[in-house]
Formats: sequence, structure tokens, C-alpha cells
Amino acid sequence: MGEQKKAVVVGGSNGIGLAISKNLIERGYYLEICDRHGPDEGVLDQNAFHHNYCDLLDFDEELFYSLAADQSVELLMVTAGIGRVADFQFHHTAEIEKMLTVDTVSTIKIFRIFYDRILNDNCFYAGVMGSISGWMSTPSAAVYAAAKAGVVRFVESVNIELEAYGSKNRILDISPASFQGSKFYGGKNDLSITGPLAEQILEHLFSHDTRFIPQYEEIFKAVLERYAADPHEYGLHSYEYKKESGRLDNNKRVIIGYLSGTFDLFHVGHLNLLRRAKAQCDYLIVGVHGSGAWKGKETFIPFEERKAIVGACKYVDKVVDSCTEDSDAWDLWHYDKLFVGSDYKGTSRFQRYEEYFADKGVEIVYFPYTQSTSSTQIRKTVMLKTKDIKIDEEG
Repeated sequence: MGEQKKAVVVGGSNGIGLAISKNLIERGYYLEICDRHGPDEGVLDQNAFHHNYCDLLDFDEELFYSLAADQSVELLMVTAGIGRVADFQFHHTAEIEKMLTVDTVSTIKIFRIFYDRILNDNCFYAGVMGSISGWMSTPSAAVYAAAKAGVVRFVESVNIELEAYGSKNRILDISPASFQGSKFYGGKNDLSITGPLAEQILEHLFSHDTRFIPQYEEIFKAVLERYAADPHEYGLHSYEYKKESGRLDNNKRVIIGYLSGTFDLFHVGHLNLLRRAKAQCDYLIVGVHGSGAWKGKETFIPFEERKAIVGACKYVDKVVDSCTEDSDAWDLWHYDKLFVGSDYKGTSRFQRYEEYFADKGVEIVYFPYTQSTSSTQIRKTVMLKTKDIKIDEEG
């Protein structure tokens, strides 16, 4: 009996990805689902899949290299994505980076890692969720359209390369418009709605097709022809339609976080703090203290160098000079979350902060103290070593 065939589904726990996962299991595949969360209990056969934690904002190359090296994997489907209908001025720079990272950069990285398998003479199936937005101008979804345009043009271009190299394998671009039954559009997962679409997608995938636009003949052939005839007129119509239909979501979507510290003798404790803070916000601002005088300690590393070190950390989006009080920093940055160690909870200073932020919608997040390397420990070790060296020299 041969080894069971496997499929990798990125974003396979929700929406159309979940429907595709269910269909593949019914076809006899064992799934490697890559998602931030596993599927809801009872939706999929627990013995037919393995959940791999995967956050495309923090790309895990080792995970995808290990999956690509598994020769029993014969199918890759990337369905993960984020987006919203909003005018461009309501997109924070963090949201722009997030959308392009998930929808385009990380997606293309995955295909690069699997590309040797796709280019190989052996049969391999690959597909990705593009969007009809990637095929035309999409006002009020400009960032999402840009991200998906990158995907559809990538697939179109690479498929030509595959043909030129003599490979029979292709990457399927699935470019739907909005559809029901998915959490992606703010609803709930409903397999009775997404199931038929998943079936259609897999039929095209197993035929090695290069493009599938659902409802193409019924709707989108005429839409694309109208766009090609007069992109400007179509764009104006599209914008007015979104506006009149109430689909615009021009609300703030980005959570801004703030924390401050001296960050002298940068160590893994600092790194863990920044990682935990970034996990709870989209845009992390870090204030660096000019000195350690407020704690009665001298600093070893100059101020500008400490700022440069903190700013080089991938979890930090912006480094600023700290204010005397963290509440003063809110006046400048209007953050949504203030991160601090739990040892400050209940102090008179943070009681004042809690009162100050009560009507401002700011959450103070107290991180529990964890035993790890500290600047104090490093400082003591350095001082002791220095003292020993001086004694040896004098002796």
C-alpha cells in the first residue's frame, strides 16, 4: 500500500480554505493546515489533518521548507488573505504593510519555496486565491487591489515560465468577487455555501488550469470587457456603487501599541517583551529613555545607539524619545494599548494612568514578570568581572 497523499492548505481553517480542506479530505488527502488557529472542533475529521501554527506576518521559512521537502505532498493551496473596502486615506501605514505582506509577499515566498516541486516533472497541483479586484481598478479597495494584482500577475508570469521549461504543472489563479459563507467578509463559516465553490475550484486545479473566475460567463466577462473599454468610467461607477451600497468601512482598523524602557545592554528579555507587545497590536511604538537615572542606574550603551538597536528589531515599527510620563506620549501618538510589566500594577503612578486613560479607550496591558536575563544581572556580572581583572592586574 502506497504512502497517503498529502496536501498543504495555507489558511485552511476558515472560509473557502476550510471548504477546500473538507473536500480534499473527502478525496482521500491528509492535510497539513497552516493557519493561526486550527479548524473549529468537529468540522473536519481530526485524524485527517495536522494543524501547523502559521502567521504570514512573521514568516516561518523552516515550516514551509519542511513541508516542501515531504515528497508525499502533491498539492499546495494558498487561501489566506486580508482586506477591506475603505478609502485610501483611512489606511494606516501598518495596515498597508500588513495587507501586502500577507496577500502578496508571504504568498509569493511560499510558492518560491515549493517551486522546485512545481517545476519538477512529477505531477504537482498548486493554486492561490487571487481576486477579481486584481484584474481591474478597484477604488475604495486600492491597497487590497494592489496586493491581489501582484498575485495574479505573478501567477500569469510564472505559468509562462513553467511552460517554457517544459513543465506540465501550473499554478491556478482563483479570482472570485465577494461571496457568502466566509469569515473573510465578516460573516460566519458556512460550508453549505462555500462547499460548491470549493468543488469548482478543485475541478480546475486538478485540470491544471491557470485561471478560474467564478461566474465568469454570467457576470464577469461583461464586467472585464466594460473595464477594458473605459477604465476611468468603470472606476467611477465602481466607486459610486460601493459608496451607495454602504460597503465602505472607513473606521480605524489598526491597534497602536506603546511601551517605554531604557533598553540598556539589550538581551533576550527585551526581545521577548517586544515580541509579546507586537503580538497584541498592529503598530508598535517604543519610547527609549535618555538614561537610567529614573531608576537610579547608569547606562552602559549611549542613547542613540540604544535607539538604533531597538529600531533594528523586527517587532518595532517606530522608535521615539520617551516622554517623562507615558501619558504624555499618548498626547503625541494616540496609542490604543500601553504595555508594562506587572510589577507596576497597583503603583500610584499607574493608578493615575488608569484614571487618565479611563475615558480615552486605552487598555493598559500588564505583562507578568518572567524570570530571564536582565540588564541588572548583566551589569553586575560586568562589574564583578571588571573588578576581578583590576585585582589580577594589581596583584
